[in-house]
Amino acid sequence: MIQAFAFYLFAFAVLFSGAMTISSRNPVHSVLWLIFAFFNAAGLMLLVGAEFIAMLLVIVYVGAVSVLFLFVVMMLNIDFAELRQGFVRYLWPGLALAGALAVEMFVAVGAWSLGPIELGRRAAPINGKTPNIEAIGDLLYTRYLYIFEGAGLVLLVAMIGAIVLTHRKRGGVKPQNVARQVARRPQDAVRMVDQPVGQGVEL
Repeated sequence: MIQAFAFYLFAFAVLFSGAMTISSRNPVHSVLWLIFAFFNAAGLMLLVGAEFIAMLLVIVYVGAVSVLFLFVVMMLNIDFAELRQGFVRYLWPGLALAGALAVEMFVAVGAWSLGPIELGRRAAPINGKTPNIEAIGDLLYTRYLYIFEGAGLVLLVAMIGAIVLTHRKRGGVKPQNVARQVARRPQDAVRMVDQPVGQGVEL
């Protein structure tokens, strides 16, 4: 009973936060709703016993990807009013993509209801006593090592691209000259003035 209540609670929170993510006018609010969706999706993964995926959602997606989204949204000079002008133009491609995803979900649910999927010869069964984190780590660092390293390189390129975008030159911003600040002498920064009594201060 408690598991069913938790499942419906997490599922409703994921659907609601997902709808708020795409319908919020403020992009910062959209990212915050996305973080809320990730947390509830992690709760769903814990219910089915996939604690590794749950920790990935919390550590990687909430702790890294969502924070990167916030940095990009807040640090880049993006004109969101201009971005919203092309909403109608991309409406039909978006609806087509949503329909394709819905069809895939119905096919996946139908295939799951038909029975268990038979594993091929290369897929070895996992021992029930082995934790899924240990089993996934064994596969990642043996059979899928190069694919795992390739995914790391893709994330590295994405991180470098985000840093380059945040450090681009923008007009109206006074940059910091570190060499000039270090070379500045105390006598150049402070001026001693013998101010007479009863007169104003000369700036």
